[in-house]
Amino acid sequence: MIEIITDYKNEKLDVTTSIYPETLTKIFDAHGGIDLWNQMKSLEFTMSKPNGNEVTLTNLKTREALITHPDFTLGHDGSQTWFVNNTDGEYKGYDPKYYYNLMFYFYAMPFVFGDDGINISDAEPLTFEGETYPGIKFTYESGVGETPEDQYIVYYNPETYVMEWLGYTVNFIPNIDTKELHFRKYSKWQNVNGILLPAEMVRYKYKNNLPTEPMGTTEFIDVKLTKQAVPKTTFKAPENATIVE
Repeated sequence: MIEIITDYKNEKLDVTTSIYPETLTKIFDAHGGIDLWNQMKSLEFTMSKPNGNEVTLTNLKTREALITHPDFTLGHDGSQTWFVNNTDGEYKGYDPKYYYNLMFYFYAMPFVFGDDGINISDAEPLTFEGETYPGIKFTYESGVGETPEDQYIVYYNPETYVMEWLGYTVNFIPNIDTKELHFRKYSKWQNVNGILLPAEMVRYKYKNNLPTEPMGTTEFIDVKLTKQAVPKTTFKAPENATIVE
């Protein structure tokens, strides 16, 4: 576990950033700073999918969520998750219980690791194609989130501290090794209101807790990051929705 030492002799030290380990603070700073991120109230981004664009909207402080797609709509109103199938066919996507914040979580890194209930420690560096990336590991206290067993490792550029890779375990998909690391490469970034957010993310095949070769790229467009929260009524389940247990 990384030891957190705070020196309060200098009162100019910012209380928000001082609660994090030095390495994590540097990663936050490389992406615009946790203080600026904490001023933001809502985030929206769009991903192009084969059957149409998928738009994810999230209230950052309360984590209400809404995902809209031509084939389905799903949301989380802060206490329960709901789902609407917009087609006559069977929905074959991820379980809405986990999917409502899945891509948001990947997209809002590294800042989601400023949440409460997260444990931080050093991780073994990742070496890929001759480059070595130091790592910082995040685990969760019991009862935090739907899958507190998940583990995440952020691998960062040792010179700029910008996030380069994410290694993570998966606990919500049947028949998958829950201890094997999966990988995403944060290949391009975009500056949105002073915050560095992903423009492209590449999923990689993996073996023995290492990435092997790319298997698909996700592009993020029409990104909106604002200091205004979205009205809670936006996330309310419509009458035809199914409540996800």
